[in-house]
Amino acid sequence: MKMTSIKLKKILEERLAGEGYKTSYNRDKDTFRVEWKESGKGMSITLPNIITKYNERGEAAIDELEEHIHEALKIMNQDVELAGKEKSIYPVIRSTSFPTETKSGVKLVTKEHTAETRIYYAVDLGKSYQLIDQEMLAREGWTTSRLEEISSFNLRSLSVDYKKDTVAGNDFYFVAKQDGYDASRILNEAFLEEMKANAKGEMALAVPHQDVLIIADVENKTGYDILAQMTMKFFAEGRIPITSLALIYEEKKLTPIFILAKNRPQK
Repeated sequence: MKMTSIKLKKILEERLAGEGYKTSYNRDKDTFRVEWKESGKGMSITLPNIITKYNERGEAAIDELEEHIHEALKIMNQDVELAGKEKSIYPVIRSTSFPTETKSGVKLVTKEHTAETRIYYAVDLGKSYQLIDQEMLAREGWTTSRLEEISSFNLRSLSVDYKKDTVAGNDFYFVAKQDGYDASRILNEAFLEEMKANAKGEMALAVPHQDVLIIADVENKTGYDILAQMTMKFFAEGRIPITSLALIYEEKKLTPIFILAKNRPQK
């Protein structure tokens, strides 16, 4: 069956019926919105993106989306407290185009990272997490410094196991634990310094989407081209895309780079 936006809309309406949700379709933007009838809190889904995943994975893509919708709306309908959840707070990396406030206009807690990425903070709730906003901090009397300190400590406790692949004389390392914080591991400075110390060539990184961190030990010009192609592919396929640009790691600093056709990185 060839999937279209109208067919997908009908499938989602049928699956979400009777759950206390209200649904609507924006034909101009080709988006499907699901929200709680009582509160109006909800989420919008870009249907062409789901159709692409359906063409690749079939019904499994819709099953995954349905589970994600239920989990996200459940979180929106409950008040999350920070006290008692200190061990479940982590930093998360997002694109600089990602919203900096909630739908109701409350500012999210953020920190600058690079020209392409920004740091947010989240409470892990098992299958998903909730981003922390300024109201949550104020309600519990937390400072931003305390939040940063706790989240950084928890991040350093996460495993940094990786898989290695060597292509055209360049080594690529992939951290993909699928725990929601793979890209966040780019904030683990001790890990980056260890990888830098062991690199034979120049070290570059990429966080194309939430569920992967790529570290490249670039020993020849071809390595940059491979990294660029790899990053773009991951970026296009990711559930939560971050950036299609690679980043050079020098003197404990990350700088986004454009990789030109001649394999030379440009800052």
